[in-house]
Amino acid sequence: MVEIKRLAVQDTAAAARWDAFVLACPQATFFHRAGWQKVLGQVFRHSTYFLYAQRGGRIEGVLPLAQVKSLLFGHSLVGLPFTVYGGVAASNDLAAEALEVEAQKIAQDLGVEHLELRNVRRRHPDWPLQDLYVAFRKPILPEVEANMLAIPRKQRAMVRKGIKKGLRSEIDPGVDRFFALFADNVHRHGTPAMPKRWFQALRDEFGADCEVLTVVSAEGRPLSSVMSFYFRDEVLPYYAGDDEAARDLAANDFKYWELMRLACARGLKVFDYGRSKVGTGPYAFKKNWGFEPTPLHYEYCLYKRDAVPQNNPNNAKYQLLIKTWQHLPIGMANWLGPLVVRNLG
Repeated sequence: MVEIKRLAVQDTAAAARWDAFVLACPQATFFHRAGWQKVLGQVFRHSTYFLYAQRGGRIEGVLPLAQVKSLLFGHSLVGLPFTVYGGVAASNDLAAEALEVEAQKIAQDLGVEHLELRNVRRRHPDWPLQDLYVAFRKPILPEVEANMLAIPRKQRAMVRKGIKKGLRSEIDPGVDRFFALFADNVHRHGTPAMPKRWFQALRDEFGADCEVLTVVSAEGRPLSSVMSFYFRDEVLPYYAGDDEAARDLAANDFKYWELMRLACARGLKVFDYGRSKVGTGPYAFKKNWGFEPTPLHYEYCLYKRDAVPQNNPNNAKYQLLIKTWQHLPIGMANWLGPLVVRNLG
């Protein structure tokens, strides 16, 4: 029989077994790692339900979940908030089905309005689907110059512009420069910033697999920064921010080129540009880099609502928040941001 168990935060031995399974399971992603349970609980105090299926003492599947209680967008159980990939990662259908049955039981016991699984592939054709988002992934070629030539001409010219401007990249030991650029960037776009302690907690938990690269001008001024995750042979630039001067100096294009160049030098095989919403500026930017979109299949089991929640900028509630946030002083925005963003997920 398949046994479903819940991972305890303090059970380091079970967490090590969990991560060993995740590393070996083709369906698993960086966001299936056990460390997310500690970070979510530590920073946002979300209740977590990290479920694993085992048989004969051997893990056969995992499903990380967290409960989100939001005044703006309702009460939910999500696999997994603040991540782009989630859902079940399992070595067989029996384990996957048992995990999803347990997830639905927990969701109903908690009285949530919906269960959300952020699947890469469709699992339940009869469940409502959120199909706003796509992923962008592309192989990293073995030669550095081949990767440069694979970038479409217009974007390649931007990369070369950054090189000619004397830009350079630096790997940061901490998150200070990154956070300053990130917070300024999201404030300009009217979005609450994640708290600085969130990024520090990610660095502390994932170590060398969570890295900050910052682009500086020829004079040493920080222009653009990105926090990336490393998983198996992949690099995933996940959080990014820039100064207003970055666009004129092509610092953002240079930043992603430097990340790709360094990944190539390390022998990595896949550049994962993460998710974007169809029809947005980030979507167009990634397309211009020669990446093709792949739909993401976020599936929902609805309990106390009639339609899939719209926790995205198309929602009128978000538009009101954006317009208000852009007019706040950045100091106040950074103070209030963590109180708001924990409800978004």
